[in-house]
Amino acid sequence: MSNSKAEPNPLLKPWTADFDLPPFADITTAHFMPAMEAAMAQHLAEIDEITNNNAAPSFDNTIAALEQTGEQLGRVASVFYSLAGTDTNDEIQAIERELSPKMAAHMSAISLNQELFKRVDELFENRQTLKLDDEPLRVLERHHMRFVRSGAKLTPDNKTKMAQISQRLAELITQFGQNVLADEAGYQMVLDSDADLAGLPQSARDAAKEAASAKGLDGKYVITLARSSIEGFVTFSARRDLREQAFNAWISRGANGDKSDNHDLIAQIVKLRAQRASLLGYDNYAAYSLDDTMAKTPKNVHGLLDAVWQRAKARALQERDDLQELARAQGDNVDLQPWDWRYYAEKQRKALYDLDENEIKPYLQLDNMIAAAFDCATKLFGVTFKERQDLPRYHPDVRIWEVHYDDGRAPAIFMGDYFARPSKRSGAWMNAFRSQEKLRGDIRPVIFNVMNFSKPAVGQPALLSFDDARTLFHEFGHALHGLLSDVTFSSIAGTAVTRDFVELPSQLYEHWLSQPEVLEKFALHCQTGEPMPAALLKRLKDAETFNMGFSTVEYTSSALVDLELHCKPLSEVESDFDVARYEREALARIDMPSEIVMRHRLTHFLHLFAGGYAAAYYSYMWSEVMDADAFGAFKDAGDIFDGDTAARLKRHIYSAGNRTDPEDAYIAFRGRAPQIDALLKGRGLSAVDAV
Repeated sequence: MSNSKAEPNPLLKPWTADFDLPPFADITTAHFMPAMEAAMAQHLAEIDEITNNNAAPSFDNTIAALEQTGEQLGRVASVFYSLAGTDTNDEIQAIERELSPKMAAHMSAISLNQELFKRVDELFENRQTLKLDDEPLRVLERHHMRFVRSGAKLTPDNKTKMAQISQRLAELITQFGQNVLADEAGYQMVLDSDADLAGLPQSARDAAKEAASAKGLDGKYVITLARSSIEGFVTFSARRDLREQAFNAWISRGANGDKSDNHDLIAQIVKLRAQRASLLGYDNYAAYSLDDTMAKTPKNVHGLLDAVWQRAKARALQERDDLQELARAQGDNVDLQPWDWRYYAEKQRKALYDLDENEIKPYLQLDNMIAAAFDCATKLFGVTFKERQDLPRYHPDVRIWEVHYDDGRAPAIFMGDYFARPSKRSGAWMNAFRSQEKLRGDIRPVIFNVMNFSKPAVGQPALLSFDDARTLFHEFGHALHGLLSDVTFSSIAGTAVTRDFVELPSQLYEHWLSQPEVLEKFALHCQTGEPMPAALLKRLKDAETFNMGFSTVEYTSSALVDLELHCKPLSEVESDFDVARYEREALARIDMPSEIVMRHRLTHFLHLFAGGYAAAYYSYMWSEVMDADAFGAFKDAGDIFDGDTAARLKRHIYSAGNRTDPEDAYIAFRGRAPQIDALLKGRGLSAVDAV
């Protein structure tokens, strides 16, 4: 972005770029707070117009009108919060800390507005007499539910408490995310000798060299806390001491007893969430959170997680014994530790399947994997992609494509931001600068994906691990959910669905990556251009469920600890709640294998404390039951691109947004409810006895 201040504020002027893209080059950090404050004031004025309307409430003058408020605020906020996640700095973080409670107060002023709720409530109570079609009826019901869940029916005193809780939570959540980013950005492990590089493949060395160069350490190598960097290092490094050092830095984010420590923030967040749930009449926050999901209750979530946990643990314990035996067989007199698992698992995979990551990565070039994801979308849904070099972007690494539809709709925009950098938070996600809608005209979506792959040296291709490639397909599945959206109202567009349904389109899309038809076409060697050999494809397929006990224990333990934490009543977290002790004891209660660490320890669990997955990390597995079952529909059809099946999938899932109850939507696509058997089979756990 430019450092020169442009007047008037470019965020508040009409955006004249194609597709209404933000004028990134004209925006400075000084523009954000004035623009946000002006946009919030305009939003409240729009709300006042609705509440001051003397006409009796109708769908058009209340719900449709409400849908059209806050457009300017949404535009400005989309730019600010996107940059806060992808290209932040000290100034942006300071604005974020100042802005978060103001935004929370602003939203509370609307959701707790008694006169506005009276109009919505009157329509809701009389909804059966309004003769609304299915979609507007769904929108009315969702608006009413959001008001109620925000506290619209509370007494005035409790509304004040609810607003205070929301503001304080916004502050704490912002600080939590910034603390994790500070620990990630502040860490580097410098490697400067051949001994330090022992075991690392050339691709990992190149990525570490590029990371060092970006930090001004030319001639050296740097391991960062980007997942693609750290996981690659602990998988291949022959230096056990350095693996331990790097791994402990990775799992200690937010837990170092310094100014970035998150233990106290978590205790405050959990307490405030329990207070919110109590005010609304729920026993605990999990009960409140899950009430608006497919799962409905903590008991139902426990049923799923427990069924998987015992099988996963049994498999993981067998895997542990096998790895311990392998270590000793090759003369390593060690007791297996968490920083050893990936290292020996990679050797085990090589021994069992003649397969290792070094052999696979040259075939998984980033550009080809992007092309593969696009090609599958073309075959399934009739969308095509044309790269644009001339459109504004918030960072030079961002790539932009026009998305064209086979039904004649105007094109949309997809952006991809693929490489890790210190100014970007870790992880991978999808978001939107603009969501699809039809209420104010044919508004086409502007969707973007963010990844954290290691950036290659100049002139070298970016090579992905298979997990990286899977992440790319996963996030592009989310992107398609936004790009294919075809609803009238923006509040139910794209990914605006329940948390345990939103992962279905993304996880389902992962399945196409591992299909031979896709890999044969796009998994081309970075040097020779030759396709991945059939023998390697077979070995890759044969190894699909290798180490699945480990990965399932990593994930499921995180989901169980999340659920138990948010099932605690207010009385148990109101004072002196020891987060570190809770984590230790919760893992002991489920008999967590000591050789495996939760995929996300609480102090850096961004999903829970800086995202929307509190009491809902189980959602990935809940959706996996559906995605495994849903891909079975294509297998049943005998064609992974079967036209009729893809048309049903598009109509009922990818384009439908939240137009329909998610369970009904899934049944409309599949013809029946999902079955857990497909998940267990897909993870290789169906034949495993529980422990």
